[in-house]
Amino acid sequence: MSSSSAAATARREGKKPASDADNARKRFDLENNIIEVDPAQDQIYHYDSGEQKQNVDAKPWSKDPHYYKKVKISAVALIKMVMHARSGGNIEVMGLMQGKVFDETMVIMDAFALPVEGTETRVNAQAEGYEYMVSYMERAKEVGRLENAIGWYHSHPGYGCWLSGIDVNTQMLNQQYTEPWLAVVIDPNRTISAGKVEIGAFRTYPQGYKPPDEGPSEYQTIPLSKIEDFGVHCKQYYQLEISYFKSILDANFLELLWHKYWVNTLSSSSLITNREYTALQISDLAEKIEQADQAVAQTGRNGSFYSGGHDKKKGEEGALRKIARDSTKITVEAAHGLMAQVLKNVLFNRPSPEAALGAAATSS
Repeated sequence: MSSSSAAATARREGKKPASDADNARKRFDLENNIIEVDPAQDQIYHYDSGEQKQNVDAKPWSKDPHYYKKVKISAVALIKMVMHARSGGNIEVMGLMQGKVFDETMVIMDAFALPVEGTETRVNAQAEGYEYMVSYMERAKEVGRLENAIGWYHSHPGYGCWLSGIDVNTQMLNQQYTEPWLAVVIDPNRTISAGKVEIGAFRTYPQGYKPPDEGPSEYQTIPLSKIEDFGVHCKQYYQLEISYFKSILDANFLELLWHKYWVNTLSSSSLITNREYTALQISDLAEKIEQADQAVAQTGRNGSFYSGGHDKKKGEEGALRKIARDSTKITVEAAHGLMAQVLKNVLFNRPSPEAALGAAATSS
């Protein structure tokens, strides 16, 4: 059934036809697996300050550095963080998250941006940032948002979701003095290209702690300029499992946020918005291929490097196989952008059949 016939059917049945923005929001919920919960039945929406104090005073993380294993993020907080990350362009931005903990799960209920000084490689919270944070938290409690700050988020424009050396030190310091504390990283460029939120949640291990060997982690594309920083610090923290939720009580607020997000998404093309990011990806891929070619010349054509197989010692993928995955990812993202642009052109630039018939009748 076409969208026009579906809308006509909805009108005949007395129903309001779904708008493009509504359909897009439903797709966003499906792609990110956002689950709707009933606030009257789910404890996730109830805040008990006494219970929270008891949980914090118990300090379960001191006995088990890997105690918190899951994160639940509200859809409102997710869209706020994504919009803020996108607004920064190629500059890193930062904000704080409000929430609570229960059992082995950290729950993010809301998020807000911080007025911090950012560069292309780091974010620094100056005095005005701390003043704003204190003022915001006081005002939030006055309007019934009782949850305390439970972590920070920042963006990694174009280079994936992981913690740099500076991020690790920041997170370690926060966990030392403001537990429980969580670090969330969002890549707005990859979010635009992939059509799904690129996000990661992390906690660091205590100083001097040696984590058990968990084998190779899930592969992700890291630019050559960042690989060293990633490799040096990747064993100092662990990643938490993320899920999302929303409530019927969030509907109005979520709709206002979504329409702003939808308009920004609709009015932009990922091919144009992300052209610099795509060019950097291709350039980075060319450098990796050149390095692989040099390594092949040194090790011989029969080595595991050339075969692109797995490292027998570590069980990790060979370098050429990683390059193949990176090139496939770039191709898929480019195809996704082209398809989106074609659909927008069909939907908004071509006249409807009724308008075409009217124009033909007028000309005749």
